[in-house]
Amino acid sequence: MDLKKQIKQLEEKLLSPEVRSSKVELQKLLADDFFEFGSSGRVLYKDEEIAADGIGIVKMKMSDFEIRLLSDDVVLATYLVLNESTNQHSLRSSIWKQNEGKWKMVFHQGTKTPSS
Repeated sequence: MDLKKQIKQLEEKLLSPEVRSSKVELQKLLADDFFEFGSSGRVLYKDEEIAADGIGIVKMKMSDFEIRLLSDDVVLATYLVLNESTNQHSLRSSIWKQNEGKWKMVFHQGTKTPSS
């Protein structure tokens, strides 16, 4: 499988209800030192912010997915998300790092776009 497809599948997993509603599944995809600049303006950390029931289920649709290789084991993913519940778009970026053959997200940022 090519790298772009692999990273896109990991991002899609993080948008899925099954993963978003499970602290255990989220922790499998997030690096121990993961942090996020949320679209809410808050800074979130893996161990401090994930409840037992996850981070909440939201119906989202991804588009315009791209990756940029930053080094042999680090990838920047960028894409657009539509929150289908609120009809709000946001730009997303994530940094993924491969360690012992597994890709884990180390950073994520969501930035709301102006309403159209």
